[in-house]
Amino acid sequence: MNPEQLLTCALDIGEKMLISGAEIGRVEDSIRLICSAYGCSRTDVFTITSSIVVSIEDSGRKFYTQSRRITGGKTNLARLDQLNTLSRHICKETPNWDFVQSRLARIVSAPAYPVWMEILASAMIAGAFTIFFGGTLADGLVACVLGAMLRVVTGLLQRARMNRILINVAATFLVSSLAILSVKAGLGYDANEIIIGNIMLLIPGIALTNSLRDMISGDIMSGLLRFFDAILVAAAIAAGYILAAQLLGG
Repeated sequence: MNPEQLLTCALDIGEKMLISGAEIGRVEDSIRLICSAYGCSRTDVFTITSSIVVSIEDSGRKFYTQSRRITGGKTNLARLDQLNTLSRHICKETPNWDFVQSRLARIVSAPAYPVWMEILASAMIAGAFTIFFGGTLADGLVACVLGAMLRVVTGLLQRARMNRILINVAATFLVSSLAILSVKAGLGYDANEIIIGNIMLLIPGIALTNSLRDMISGDIMSGLLRFFDAILVAAAIAAGYILAAQLLGG
């Protein structure tokens, strides 16, 4: 594998790991180990949430650099585990370009959970959290219905490539409005508990956790970027609820 191919493979794996929810340290270590396995005497990696830059020095003291702009991202721990396994295999066996590209394409194209399963899981999670936080069984049932609707709405808005902040505002406004109207119609008892159960589906818990891990590991810039991104998402969720409460008197 020549240096250009090596950089492309390492960046492909690092990019897919980053958008699947990996922390910065894991991404940089994987890229560094892959390059070292193919004989690079030096590998410099700079990674933030929106960009990866890699420079390598080969045995002939020639330098090569590639960068990758990172956009989007959705946590996928199953894909992340497969990418980790692939990176370990590469470091151990140093396969050729065609093998790495075929395995990577297979991982990326692997189907995610079916939509119906995600809708069912969202409904169960929303209902369970509503009851956990003190809601009644009726509140839990309403939350289940709204949780399923929330998954459908967010999926449609993501397909329309709407800004993530606007998606959270719109989704929270819809769920909060329907929760308040459901209570007024006598279908539930406490709109707050119903809303809390559904908002738990939108809370950026993994992003916040990874931001703290990055900062603890010394990646202050990346940690701060992820932290403020999580804060913006939380503010968008709050804005959606406040708008619904103001309009409907919740």
